[in-house]
Amino acid sequence: MIDYIKGEITELNPTYVVVETAGVGYFINIALPTYSALSGKKTCKLFIYEAIREDAYNLFGFLNQVERELFLLLISVSGIGPNTGRMIMSSYEAAEIQQMIATGNAVALNSIKGIGPKTAQRIIIDLKDKIIKLNIESDLDLSTQPPHQLSIETRQEAVSALVMLGFSTNIAQKAVDSVLKAQPDIHVEQLIKLALKNI
Repeated sequence: MIDYIKGEITELNPTYVVVETAGVGYFINIALPTYSALSGKKTCKLFIYEAIREDAYNLFGFLNQVERELFLLLISVSGIGPNTGRMIMSSYEAAEIQQMIATGNAVALNSIKGIGPKTAQRIIIDLKDKIIKLNIESDLDLSTQPPHQLSIETRQEAVSALVMLGFSTNIAQKAVDSVLKAQPDIHVEQLIKLALKNI
């Protein structure tokens, strides 16, 4: 079992990072807050969850063990797989997810793509007691990051990320364009988050 991977960042996208260590490049799926935290860095250390199926072997990476624990709790709920878990962690910060579950905020959970009312209630029922024990701290302050000026690359990056999360290109483009009309100089991570809420 892989606990963590530490090495050089050779490629970084909103949905994945390639980390090279000992001559091997690992393709690691990540959530948006992780992408934002790794932006501008040359190296990283990510804690790993291995999703092994008959037809696939996927790695999911997290900035720390607490985030990985949150992910493991989410995918322990019936009906939530690794990709849906990543969708949840891309839609909100870890501390926000903890707060939603701890306070029984089913409406907020239900607003996440792929989470219906029954699944939202199941998450709260299954995880409410467990989630409070996690010591989650929100240390990502987007306000300190430089504004990401609107460019063709920003739009394409956001659309590409949504497509990789499972949305059609047409739907992704409409959602991204809708956000950009209101906030043309938005940071790419926030652009994807708001677009997710519009889909």
